[in-house]
Parts: sequence; C-alpha cells; structure tokens
Amino acid sequence: MFVELFYLLRAYGVPVTVTEWLMFSQALAQDLAGSSLTGLYDVGRACLVKSEAYFDQYDQAFQHMFQGVETPQEIADEVWQWLADPLAPLHVSEEERRALLEALGDIDLEGLRRSFEERLQEQTEAHHGGDRWVGTGGTSAFGHSGRHPGGIRVGGRSMHRSAVKVAAERRYRSYRTDARVDVRQFEMALRRLRRLSARNQERPDELDLEATVRSTADHGGLLSLEYQKSRKNTVKLLVLMDVGGSMDPFVTICSRLFTALNRATHLKDLRFLYFHNCVYDHLFNDASCSTRNAVHTTQLLNELSGDYKLVLVGDAAMAPSELQARHGIIWWGQANEEPGIDWLRRLRRHFPHSVWLNTIVQAEWDWAYGHHTIAEIRRIFPMFELTVDGLTAAVSALMVRR
Repeated sequence: MFVELFYLLRAYGVPVTVTEWLMFSQALAQDLAGSSLTGLYDVGRACLVKSEAYFDQYDQAFQHMFQGVETPQEIADEVWQWLADPLAPLHVSEEERRALLEALGDIDLEGLRRSFEERLQEQTEAHHGGDRWVGTGGTSAFGHSGRHPGGIRVGGRSMHRSAVKVAAERRYRSYRTDARVDVRQFEMALRRLRRLSARNQERPDELDLEATVRSTADHGGLLSLEYQKSRKNTVKLLVLMDVGGSMDPFVTICSRLFTALNRATHLKDLRFLYFHNCVYDHLFNDASCSTRNAVHTTQLLNELSGDYKLVLVGDAAMAPSELQARHGIIWWGQANEEPGIDWLRRLRRHFPHSVWLNTIVQAEWDWAYGHHTIAEIRRIFPMFELTVDGLTAAVSALMVRR
C-alpha cells in the first residue's frame, strides 16, 4: 500500500529504510491512521522521518502524492449556494466513527474523485445532514461541517485540516539542514572545532576533585585542596576567503560565516586572509585585496605551523588558465610566477587538515560554470557545500587525527 510514497520520499531526500516502511505498514494495518489523510500524514511522519531536518522534504513528497485530493476548482455556483447555509457541525460518537471507518475501508483516491464528480452531475438540490450527497452536516464524504474520516471538503471552514494543505504550507522549511544557513547555525557547527588539552603554560587554576579527596584522606580528613591546569582548546584556524567577481552573489552567506567565526571564542587562534579566484603568490589582509595590504604566501607558510586547520571558502569556479597557466599571470596588479594549482597543492601539503567550502550547491558541481576547475580543486582538497550538513561534515574532516 502506498509504495509510490516510499519512492517519492527517497526522491525528495528523506532517508527512509525498509525497516521504517514495514513499521509504517504495520501501523496502517492496525488502523492507527484512522483511514483519513490527516491520520496518514501524522502516522507517516512519525514512522518514516528520523529528524525534523527532513520534515520539509516529507511535506513536499506527501503533497506530491496526494495533491489531487482537494476540492475541484470548477464547481457550479448553484452548489456553492446549497452549501452556504449549513447545519450545525455534527459530532459523531466513537462507536459511530468506528462503523464509518469499517464501512470506508482503504481510501481509493481516484474512486473518491470519480464519485464526487458523478454526484455533482446527479444532484439537483441542497442536502443537509445526509450520508450521500454533497451537503452540510451528516456523514457524507462530500461537503462540509459533517464528520467523514476520508472525504473531500467543499467550502465551509476547515474543522479537521486537510493534510495535503498542511503539507503544502512548508512550515518546516527552516528546519532543513541542507539549506543555506544563518549565523546561529554556523556557530553551532563550528563548536565541533574543539580539542581540549591541559598541556599549556598556565598555572593550575581548576579544582581537581579526585586529587582533593585523595589528598584529604591522606591527611587524616584535613581538607587539602589540589588544583590542576584547566583544559584549553588547542585548535588554531586559518580561513582563506575568495572575494569579488563570481563570489558577489554569495556575499551574504560568506558574511554570516565571517560573523560566526569572529564570535567563536573557543579557538586558540583564528586568522583571516583573502584571495580572488585562486591563491597565488600573495594573499590579502582585507576584502579589497589591496596590494598595499598583502602578505606573500611563502611568508605565511613560514610563519604558521602545519597544526593549523585550513578552511578555504569560494566557488572554485574560474577560467582554467587562472588555475593552470605557469608564467606571468597578471591578476589584481600582481605578476604571479607560479600557477594557482601549485600554490593550492603547497597549502595542502603544509596544512594536512584542510577543506574547501564551496558556495555552489553540490548538485551543480558537475555542470556549473567552472566545473572543470571545481573538479581539479576537488582532487586536492576535500570539498563540501556551504550548508549546515556540509559545514558539519567539513568540521568532522578537519578534526580527524592523521
């Protein structure tokens, strides 16, 4: 049952497994969905979605499959007049509801739609409180203000909201972790950049509880406080950001990353430098890439030890000549004697813990402008897209011991 939904969920990126699908099928067999679309929506989300990060994809897949179970747009004005003066909403007992569910059985969506169209053609007057025609109150599958667990509401106020319409609202869009991120989400991901150590030059400043208990016992119960060096984060981070040109559309997302990094107080050291398209002989201390405020890349490699974590941020998209040409590259007023790809390889060798964060979504890496240079750079650096999932994976890669 609803096998198509399984494949739709996978197509929309919800990682549904066979085990979860079997649990969902068992829930339907036990009538936990109540033979209604709203019940199906709730039970499906409970059984098939591991995290709220996938709620939005679930909603899209659900809407895709059941979007036809809605009030048709073209209904005669006469029908709307019949439905304009409804009876008071009908309340059905639990026993009556169970009888309705048993009579209804499995919902045949296509059959339900055909039945609705047939009754609209046959009906000649208003009906209230019935169990067949399009009307108000009663237990008919068509109309409003009644109580039918699997019908089509026509007009009136939604008392039991349509699951399809609920799904279409995309209320969980912001929960997605493969979407562009804000400063707060960046900060949460960056907290994983943490490696604590007590090997520092500071004086002992933290109470060592176990040593204190042991020392107090050794002194016959006389309190003897013992201190230890507090553990400090030893992670040092170097960030190189691409600016200008094709990076202009990504100014906002890069600014958020910049803000989150500057708020990160747990790092031992943080350095920012800038480049345009690719790293060449010089890096720049400000986003204007002014030659008056540049540092030679060789000097940087001599100053910083290889225990720095290196993060390069950019779209990696450029003309192949900017990456591969070997002599006299003139760029931003600089005559670069070595091609950019040589500098990237040198950075990778010097900083073994390094990653590239790409502002272009991963699905476009193989065909977007600059896909040739993206592929070349991916052979040098592990590359991740600039999303919550991508940043989290990048941080994990940086923290792997080599």
